[in-house]
Amino acid sequence: MLLEGSCHCRAVTFSVESRTPRPFNYCYCSICRKTTGGGGFAVNIMGDTPTLRIEGGEHLAVYQATVDGRTSTAMRHFCKRCGSHLWLWDPRWPELVHPLASAIDTELPPAPERVHLMLGSKPGWCPVPDASADERHFDGYPEEAIEDWHRKRGLLVE
Repeated sequence: MLLEGSCHCRAVTFSVESRTPRPFNYCYCSICRKTTGGGGFAVNIMGDTPTLRIEGGEHLAVYQATVDGRTSTAMRHFCKRCGSHLWLWDPRWPELVHPLASAIDTELPPAPERVHLMLGSKPGWCPVPDASADERHFDGYPEEAIEDWHRKRGLLVE
């Protein structure tokens, strides 16, 4: 599925192909929360890096968080003009790029359930639906990867 996205001021626009376009992973880690500024979480999806096309790349900035005294390899891409967090790319998985669902302008298909991860980092003010079959909770990262989640539910876009 072709996903098209942009920053708020539209200085940066991009497109990327995704086989896993359903926004189901809600991350509450301090990095996602503070760099995205959402409802106490960020929702990443996944795309194929070789298909990433960018217009306005001169307006991009990259942030690499410090975790436990070390600079993370994960590169969070932002618009320098408006500050919108657009995607994350990590050289450990060079074939994958993780756009923020909030930066995608294409209508995304709904997810049949949500996974709330990194709840051990969640601030007290942030409400989280009670755990259920449709609202799964994890203090850290779940073992099921984004592609595996889509495949298991018959939602992988081929």
